[in-house]
Amino acid sequence: MEAIKQYYIISGDDIPISGATVDDIDLEYFKMYYQKRYGRLLDDEIQPISKILENMKLIKDGYMTVGGILLFAKAPQYLLPAFIVKAGYFDSLDLNTDCYSDSRNIEGKLGDVYYNTVSFIVSNLRHVQGNQCFNSIGIPEIPHESIGEIVANALMHRDYFVSASVRVFIFRDRVEIISPGCLPNNLTVENIKAGSSNIRNPALTSHASHILPYRGIGSGIINALAKFPHIDFVNDKENYIFKAILKRGVIK
Repeated sequence: MEAIKQYYIISGDDIPISGATVDDIDLEYFKMYYQKRYGRLLDDEIQPISKILENMKLIKDGYMTVGGILLFAKAPQYLLPAFIVKAGYFDSLDLNTDCYSDSRNIEGKLGDVYYNTVSFIVSNLRHVQGNQCFNSIGIPEIPHESIGEIVANALMHRDYFVSASVRVFIFRDRVEIISPGCLPNNLTVENIKAGSSNIRNPALTSHASHILPYRGIGSGIINALAKFPHIDFVNDKENYIFKAILKRGVIK
């Protein structure tokens, strides 16, 4: 009988990182996640934690994977220093300036990176009164929900084969969120605006959907645009990046 060939598609989140072992897991954090997701205590399991992590596709060949590190390591930034978010707020219309008001590296577990990135953006936006009373604190000029959807997509759909950071730039007239990697598998901007999606990092998506407000079903871009239609997307194949541009100043 002719041998049947098997083909495996390797994703960036599935790469084992030499030297990163089960000892790098934030065990208490992982225990809380495990109980919340599966409804049982990790300490009650018969299998060793290394086998459980392997079954969850967070360990491979004895080493933690990129996805496992990003989600559950004590300090992911030490093991994967490029996979952070570099954020800056510039009092200008472009990067050709030294006039920045805020600049930071956003590090930690993926859940923390998500929430801190959204917080960074919201805190540097103007807040408008709209129809609220005079004494209200106002609402962000770009809805929190739209920012969250775009940040989640940047973290989940970036190319983890590329050793580069997600970048967030806040200018006077816009917010730019730039991910390493173009849209995969011949997807286009029009496709994603219509709800089409390809999962680039399946293991990461499987677990992050229980940590972030992210579902991986193609609805994120649609939801972001429904709340705030003033978003442009650029699939830059020449520079191998994907950029979301959220316009400022459109809500008075």
